[in-house]
Amino acid sequence: MALQTVGQFTLNQQGAYVARTEFKYIDMNNGNSGMSSQTGNQLIDQSYTTDPGTLGVPDGSIVTFYLWVMAGNDETATQSFIYQSGNPATAVYMCNGTTLIGGKLHFQGVTN
Repeated sequence: MALQTVGQFTLNQQGAYVARTEFKYIDMNNGNSGMSSQTGNQLIDQSYTTDPGTLGVPDGSIVTFYLWVMAGNDETATQSFIYQSGNPATAVYMCNGTTLIGGKLHFQGVTN
């Protein structure tokens, strides 16, 4: 199955914790893999849209959303995408719960 191409990711933060968006990626130009930089603190009852390129992800990379949780367990999404700078498609996630409850990250689909 081919990976879907997106240009940004949205996090609808509904969790009772401070979160940050980060990305795991594989650079398809050279095969290197890594982690992007993090966004600033993302607080409850707010939505945040992030272009992975602003956090150091190379254009054309395979990216996976990574939710960093302050004083809790981080979570990695189960979906991966091709990142294309400027692409209007947005992968949307929602997080909820508390630092003590797992299963906080939920994929909500891709919008254009």
